[in-house]
Amino acid sequence: MDEASIRKYAQLMKEEELTGLEIMEDGVTVRLERNLSAPVYAAAPAAPKVEVTVDEPKETGGSYITSPMVGVAYMAPTENSEPFVKLGDRVKAGDTLCIVEAMKLMNEIQAEFDGTVVEICVQNDQVVEYGTKLFRIEK
Repeated sequence: MDEASIRKYAQLMKEEELTGLEIMEDGVTVRLERNLSAPVYAAAPAAPKVEVTVDEPKETGGSYITSPMVGVAYMAPTENSEPFVKLGDRVKAGDTLCIVEAMKLMNEIQAEFDGTVVEICVQNDQVVEYGTKLFRIEK
């Protein structure tokens, strides 16, 4: 697009009191924008869009223990004590894995079956929702 065409479109924008105009000619897109207190500029052609993909970690097995409620997950019984479980710990059905505080009530989240803790999916003091994955345990 030549300068004369751009000036023609800028004049049209001024006459019609437009603040923006996008023109596509010969495969080139030009976007004109004007600020009433600033001069009119022609924008450079848009850069091509880049698509980024992130590989999700592959699950190797086991079952997830999920949060039964919305609340705050605590990994230890008190602020300065050891966590209920660590990676690699063997747990038995009924062992406490963490606490989810909901409406000032402390709810113990227990292992549903015997196994080994292979993934801890949340951090201490993290807000969790119903169905949030808390732990992955392999039998």
